[in-house]
Amino acid sequence: MPVMLRVGLTGGIGAGKSTVATRLVEHGAVLIDADLLAREVVEPGTEGLAEIVEAFGPDVLTRDGALDRAALAARAFADEQSRRRLNGIVHPRVGARTAELMRNAAPDAIVVHDIPLLVEGGLAPHYHLVVVVDADEEVRVRRLVEARGMSEADARARIAAQASVEQRRAAADVWLDNGGARDIVLAEVDALWADRLVPFEANLRLRKPRPPRSPLVSPYDETWPGQAERVLGRVRAAAGDRAARADHIGSTAVPGLPAKDVLDLQLTVPTLDVADELADALSDAGFPRAEGHWFDDPQDGTAGSAVWDKRFHFGADPVRPVNLHVRAEEGPAWRLALLFRDWLRANPPELAAYAEVKRRLAGAHAGDGTTQPYAEEKQDWVNDAFTRAEEWAERTGWSPA
Repeated sequence: MPVMLRVGLTGGIGAGKSTVATRLVEHGAVLIDADLLAREVVEPGTEGLAEIVEAFGPDVLTRDGALDRAALAARAFADEQSRRRLNGIVHPRVGARTAELMRNAAPDAIVVHDIPLLVEGGLAPHYHLVVVVDADEEVRVRRLVEARGMSEADARARIAAQASVEQRRAAADVWLDNGGARDIVLAEVDALWADRLVPFEANLRLRKPRPPRSPLVSPYDETWPGQAERVLGRVRAAAGDRAARADHIGSTAVPGLPAKDVLDLQLTVPTLDVADELADALSDAGFPRAEGHWFDDPQDGTAGSAVWDKRFHFGADPVRPVNLHVRAEEGPAWRLALLFRDWLRANPPELAAYAEVKRRLAGAHAGDGTTQPYAEEKQDWVNDAFTRAEEWAERTGWSPA
């Protein structure tokens, strides 16, 4: 199956998701509408409708043989067992039809899956990007009352039954506020398409490496951990049960530490053979494997020690840069990465000293156009710090959580 960019589009009832979906289609996106498919698989003459009648009786049909949704809801949502029975009929068919539509999309397609319950279903890790459309609750209530004829009480009850704003924000890579003028959100969608989705698709399909970046560091961003957790969800989904663990490491994982706006993530696997077996799955999930020999400098103090080999993948998203280090559980490097992070978190004077080194060297190498000289010069301080971190680990009994 060709790998095309998969975008999950979601939002609460009344948020105006269709406005965003329509604009994306105008730009060339392939739209798969989960609600539309849920209706399609139970149309008259389908196996889905026949199975629903068998499960819930002929009273769930209208006079002309179509599904009476109100009658079905009264029966299917009467208890948890009935609801699960209905979902067992509809969801597999919707899933199969969704997979069919994705298979039929062009290899360079940008597929937008409009799925209302994406957050509630925990489906975010299965998309390369999640776009959430939102609007203030009062705006949504007014739309539902005026455009759909709902009572205010019904509108508020439906909003309350869905995922909260906080839950949606946790899942959102892109947050579109559709509570204002229509032209504003359309302009944001236009920019999203041109600046993120189109280059993301090309990077994913062509396995293009990220262009060189400046070593300039930014003040610590409180949103980095949440961003990292979203990306780690995709890494874990791609690696499955072959992952020993997946963690946010590096400077963006240390509160208060200035850093380049690049998330460093670590996937720990049993062996590097497993890392090689996972290369295609990680690449398809949005983390193309980098060519060449990747390794960590040995820190075991033994003269002439062999380098610590690893595998390296980079994020294909042009807006959210990611370095994914894949290290073997049988080697020492994965543990050292976690130790260094936790040691900095627990020792403010060391954090302050490291921050000063980073700022000084970033300024000195600001015009380099690459991070390589900055990283090489910084490594001397880091190597010495590893020794102090190991001493701290021995004193405190630290071990990876």
